[in-house]
Amino acid sequence: MDIRQLRYFMAIVEERKVSAAAQKLHISQPPLSQQLKAMENELDVKLVERNGKFLEVTEEGKALYKYAQQITQLMEEAKMEVREVGKGSSGRLAIGINTFSVIGFPKLLREFKTKYPNISYKIHQNESSYLCQLVRDRIVELAIIRLPLELEGFSVIHLHTEPFYFISSINKEHSNDQIMLADIQNHSLILPSTEGLGVHYQILEAFSKAQLHPNIVAECSDISLLLDLVACGFGDAIVPETVIKQYKNYNIQSTRIVDTELSASTSLIWLKHHHLSKTAQNFINQLTGYQQIADTD
Repeated sequence: MDIRQLRYFMAIVEERKVSAAAQKLHISQPPLSQQLKAMENELDVKLVERNGKFLEVTEEGKALYKYAQQITQLMEEAKMEVREVGKGSSGRLAIGINTFSVIGFPKLLREFKTKYPNISYKIHQNESSYLCQLVRDRIVELAIIRLPLELEGFSVIHLHTEPFYFISSINKEHSNDQIMLADIQNHSLILPSTEGLGVHYQILEAFSKAQLHPNIVAECSDISLLLDLVACGFGDAIVPETVIKQYKNYNIQSTRIVDTELSASTSLIWLKHHHLSKTAQNFINQLTGYQQIADTD
């Protein structure tokens, strides 16, 4: 049996006449009678019996009718859901977020959820290089990462570029609103991230280009712990501006680094030449529009 035969059978049951069912289905009567006979032969049961001018459903027919209703209903629901997924109004958004995250990301997700309430979410937070691998492995569809990274094979949308700041405990004396790398090199520095990755690499590269030798006492990939260490006076750090804006309740002071091209670029990536779900497309449209608004604030 197939879904078409089940629909035929339901029409026969509901109309109680093959002729009436054929008219309802917009087919001729002989093929419909043949389909009914084929179903009875396949199941080796009698599905309907003639009672005067009308057909009566047998117990076997009633059992089949019950399942036919459920199956056809599931088919309609499947069609509806697939169409909604195709429109991006349903489905799942799988996205990766860099460890330093994005300013306003929770607000952005909330607005997206308000617009598309039937979307579910899978959010990975990790280092940018690891997020690139998650996109390659199709574990996430989109990722918001920090550069520099090798992005061959990815479609890329630049979101924003931000400066770096020197941060220290609020209990330390510091009066300038700007600072130079040469002034920082003798401080006990905690590097964010880990060796060879993103921000860690950028900071060391900046010192190297300036022919300076920073005094690195620790590395810490957990930004909350790093800020705790800075706040208690364990050491100082260099972080992107996003961190300053996101973590305002720590006892730290921040000073912009001015004598270097050191900056953090954030981009949105996905696999090039691969299908992008409508949900992801809708999110990209909202993110880029949101970013344009945020940049003008």
